Amino acid sequence: MSQYAPDDRVMVSPRYMAGAGDRIADVIGPLIHLFGWHTQHDAATGHVTIDSPDGSVFCDFDPLHPLGRWWTIAHHEPYWQMQFSRQAPMEAIAAVTQALPQLLGDTRHAEHIPITDMPLDRLATLNDWSVEDGLLTSPDWYCRLLHTPDEEITWRAEHALFEKQPLATFTRDAPESLVRNFFAHLATPIAVERAFADVPLSTRYEHSKLITPIRGATISPHVDHALAQLARHRRR
Repeated sequence: MSQYAPDDRVMVSPRYMAGAGDRIADVIGPLIHLFGWHTQHDAATGHVTIDSPDGSVFCDFDPLHPLGRWWTIAHHEPYWQMQFSRQAPMEAIAAVTQALPQLLGDTRHAEHIPITDMPLDRLATLNDWSVEDGLLTSPDWYCRLLHTPDEEITWRAEHALFEKQPLATFTRDAPESLVRNFFAHLATPIAVERAFADVPLSTRYEHSKLITPIRGATISPHVDHALAQLARHRRR
């Protein structure tokens, strides 16, 4: 029996095991409220579509997608597409969507929305991921980012617990800066907040995950989680 109730708020790491979470406002809110992107929302299904002011980029959120591909982001010319599954953390997806206006030349708020220029292999090393022949692999070997430059899908983020559903795919011509932003927010050891009910069942029973409570944190939820991470590392 779990020590947590379904509505308990918890901190979870690693991020790629935390599930999507409920921070959809971070993914689409800045596009709508800061940059004036056009939006349509079907309240009955939760389906949201967003188009850039110049019509070159659209974002589609479909929580009822039969294959669990919740997010699709596409550019019309040149054509490229990104898709994110229902298991991809929204913090990493938000790092992609919030950077889109800058790619289209809208630099408003750029000082608050960073686009990392650090190479992927350097990002991997900083977060203790291994790097070998176009493959970046997490320390626990559950998650990887695969680069296949000769294929239509040139980048693919995969998780061993969700073998039939990649966390993310990026087609040829997708800006590598967006891949870097996604990966930086996927691979970081900094924990994310979730309702316990939203943590995937498969994650709850895996030894590599760490879940700590928000209620009753002695210092702060993030600090308490970081201290628990440190204590676990010392025991290994």
